[in-house]
Amino acid sequence: MFNKFKPISISLSPNVEKDDVKLALKIIFQPWKWKSPLTDSGQGGNAIKELEDNFKKYLGVKYAFSFNSGRSAFYAILRALELKKGTDVLLQAFTCNAVPNPILWANLNPVYIDCNDDFNIDTEKLSIRLASLVQDKTKTSVLVLQHTFGLPANMDEIMALARDKNLTVIEDCAHALGAEFNARKIGTFGKAAFFSFSRDKVISSVYGGMVVTNYDEIGKKLEELQKEFGMPSYYWIFQQVLHPILLNFVILPIYNFLDLGKIFLILSQWLHILSKAVHWKEKRGLKPDYFPKALPNALALMAQNQFNKLEKFNKHRQEISEFYYNKLKDTKFTLPTRENNIFLRFAIKHPKAHEIIYEAWHKKNILLGDWYTTPIAPDDTKLDQMHYKIGSCPNSEKLSRETLNLPTHINISLQPRSGQAISDAQRIVNFLKQWR
Repeated sequence: MFNKFKPISISLSPNVEKDDVKLALKIIFQPWKWKSPLTDSGQGGNAIKELEDNFKKYLGVKYAFSFNSGRSAFYAILRALELKKGTDVLLQAFTCNAVPNPILWANLNPVYIDCNDDFNIDTEKLSIRLASLVQDKTKTSVLVLQHTFGLPANMDEIMALARDKNLTVIEDCAHALGAEFNARKIGTFGKAAFFSFSRDKVISSVYGGMVVTNYDEIGKKLEELQKEFGMPSYYWIFQQVLHPILLNFVILPIYNFLDLGKIFLILSQWLHILSKAVHWKEKRGLKPDYFPKALPNALALMAQNQFNKLEKFNKHRQEISEFYYNKLKDTKFTLPTRENNIFLRFAIKHPKAHEIIYEAWHKKNILLGDWYTTPIAPDDTKLDQMHYKIGSCPNSEKLSRETLNLPTHINISLQPRSGQAISDAQRIVNFLKQWR
């Protein structure tokens, strides 16, 4: 039944379906399964091992290790590489602070490279930057390669450059689980890759992440680090399991009724009933005490349930995106690249992007995406503490002023639901066409 107070949203745990809520309700009353499975007669099963094994099989890799976030996973990779203090780690601008933060936490030096109009790293500027760094320092050894919004970077160019410059490539696959480049799964090109299961990624367990690699020495070190990090607290696990329950039953149904749902969400986070997606410390380059940690069994159960639906999710994303292409092709919006894209979000460009986002929410109850309104999101991140200098990546800064994202997740309808006059996707298109 259509609920006029429930927004069309791009975030707020968008992947959650009824079976995910049912599972969370079951888990929350079984705290003995939260950290690790029972060791006796196999009750509950080992969800952590099952998820890791399924990742290995799906990607065709030798090793997979789970952690409680993409940040923890990336940090584990940096630790496993045993890099010298102050080593340059190249990454693109137009990203989230979850990428430079682990670099800072590992006492390494983030070096930002501008991106192309497709939101991925500019290989020409990368090559130029590499040349200048080699002149200044002994060697640059690490490149973090982001596949933004589910669009793979140009792996032919990147890997050729990596071979030529002796770069260690780490793939940031937080947006790209299931994406392929030349029929090869993203996450299998570099020395290691990490994935995120946070609340608005391809699959979600509210928090969670995975590292994959084919290298024995890295795999051995990652296994040691996973044990060293240990599990998060029971209370932290409780916060994550509670999240889809409260979203489904309380927050979303009344989100736009006098803003009660929104107020309840903010209050719940302020009272630490629910966790925030980004801790205030992360906006200043500091590390919250719940990072890095291993992935607890409770969240592995939730992630596995979502992983089982991966192909369905990505097929739906592509169907929604095809609808957007057909309906918006004759407008002033610049549309994203089609090829190889799994469309975590349908990222479009318009000179008045921020105004469009504002009006969509305040006039139409549509929450469009603002990834990213600053070269390092969220917009209240202290850029200087991320070692980012304004003006150093002009195209990324331009994109942050002109980009907005359309939702593609499983809960965006292509056909009207019961009580709806038109589908969610059509409502979004009708609003955007006002901006021709």
